[in-house]
Amino acid sequence: MGNCCCRWELSVCNAKSVSPKDQSPSGRPIQDDRKLPSNPEEVENLRRDSAANPLIAFTFDELKLITENFRQDHLLGGGGFGSVYKGIIAKDSREELQPLQVAVKVHDGDNSYQGHREWLAEVIFLGQLSHPNLVKLIGYCCQDEHRVLIYEYMARGSVENNLFSRVSLPLPWSIRMKIAFGAAKGLAFLHEAEKPVIYRDFKTSNILLDQDYNAKLSDFGLAKDGPMGDKTHVSTRIMGTYGMKGTNFLAASDMLKQVRSYTLPNLTDWALPLLKEKRKLLNIVDPRLEGDYPIKGFQKAAMLAYHCLNRNPKARPLMRDIVDSLEPLQEPEDVPNKKNCVHCD
Repeated sequence: MGNCCCRWELSVCNAKSVSPKDQSPSGRPIQDDRKLPSNPEEVENLRRDSAANPLIAFTFDELKLITENFRQDHLLGGGGFGSVYKGIIAKDSREELQPLQVAVKVHDGDNSYQGHREWLAEVIFLGQLSHPNLVKLIGYCCQDEHRVLIYEYMARGSVENNLFSRVSLPLPWSIRMKIAFGAAKGLAFLHEAEKPVIYRDFKTSNILLDQDYNAKLSDFGLAKDGPMGDKTHVSTRIMGTYGMKGTNFLAASDMLKQVRSYTLPNLTDWALPLLKEKRKLLNIVDPRLEGDYPIKGFQKAAMLAYHCLNRNPKARPLMRDIVDSLEPLQEPEDVPNKKNCVHCD
């Protein structure tokens, strides 16, 4: 489950001397796009030594049927990678699968922000990793110019959409803590895997929710192998969108300990001084909660966020410590019947 050594190069590569900056996180030479896999056979060749999860290689015609020719009313969203469509794998289309709702993520070719390598990274990492708090990759399409990923469908979409929706009711405090707990467990799993993984793109738009608000990390296009044993080099190329501001990528074996949990709270710099003082905490409470949250639980969550944002990397808690701190906050507490200040007790 944690066997994450990416095999990026094909046998056509024969590099004699490669500098660290031209290597993948597994210490192998990075290839130009012309040498990346161009069909399912080559993809499976890359996966054959470490593929823990069976993936289905879909044809593009199959994906047209699944999404009803990529109908616009099936569009779930989009981003740097391309567009995501809702689809249904019918009973008669794939014998090995029960009728299944899926999300089909279509790479938009030359206009893609992430590109072919990030598509391949998702196939490699999610083809090896399996955890309740990671989104499940069902298969992919690698045909001609088409690069597509097929995931389990997450009925409630992203945390970002749920938090900032102007039409939905605000998420209750208990659901917010459940989401934080699930996301933390996903990150802890990656950091503690046999071959650790640096996620590198933790943000609310990449945390997806199923029907029961179980959180799952998605979008592994920017993931990197973490350091192992005496291996010290980790890529310093910062990629992706805003959400990992301030994370230290260090060419050192303790890089995982240094990165730790800086990106867990999706907070901007203005929140840091407010988290230190109880009397200022009200300034960062979502007003839509209207006081409907447990005072002590909120204070504990705020203190945890403060420690995660420590500017000294070594002082930040490990993800496992964060999981342990969030677990007690899953228990229901008495919630005040009226609006309260957080320093009233």
